[in-house]
Amino acid sequence: MALEKFIDHTLLKADASTAVIEKLCKEASDNHFATVCINPVYVKKASELLQDTEVKVCTVIGFPLGATLTNVKIFEAKQALQDGATELDYVINIGDIKNGEFNNVKKEMASFIALKEDNPNLVIKVILETCYLTSKEVSKVCELAKETKIDFVKTSTGFGPGGATEDTVSLMKKIVGDAVEVKASGGIRTTADAEKYIKLGATRIGTSNGVAIVNLTEETAASSWY
Repeated sequence: MALEKFIDHTLLKADASTAVIEKLCKEASDNHFATVCINPVYVKKASELLQDTEVKVCTVIGFPLGATLTNVKIFEAKQALQDGATELDYVINIGDIKNGEFNNVKKEMASFIALKEDNPNLVIKVILETCYLTSKEVSKVCELAKETKIDFVKTSTGFGPGGATEDTVSLMKKIVGDAVEVKASGGIRTTADAEKYIKLGATRIGTSNGVAIVNLTEETAASSWY
């Protein structure tokens, strides 16, 4: 198992500096991670740093609450693509789910899928923030992801009160099957954590502790929830 290819090397802290982003990108390149996952303000910088590497640039949209109007999220997404992002992790409107407005959820997914018309290699991940959802709600959103052909369903922002769990990842994988991939994120800090979710069907791991994970060490990013 090439564990490094599962890793979205993540830094989404509010106080992230350019120097820390530069370090993150070097770590990602040195360890051959799938992507760096950063806030939109650093997409252009990361794209420049990683342009001659195999590492992709992922950014977050409507982060971390998801309570942004869809047209604002799409504007944010288009700017990120212009700056060099090739993967977008957007936060679903959790309020729509709790209100049973699943048609709105599906319309928003379709709006993101429409971005692929001009960006055919774009990877889109929808963040469910599963700690706020019931199993029935998670299942419904995963069904909508299948219908709209979203690339990934993702467990968590890492900023909510809970992250990935075995039960949730198993449920998500059961619903989407091979039609949509699963990204586990939130509280994944050790090699054992990562391997556990991969065995359950996750094909991407969002973590700030990627270096320790792939080097099979017990060091953890204790100050970082993600």
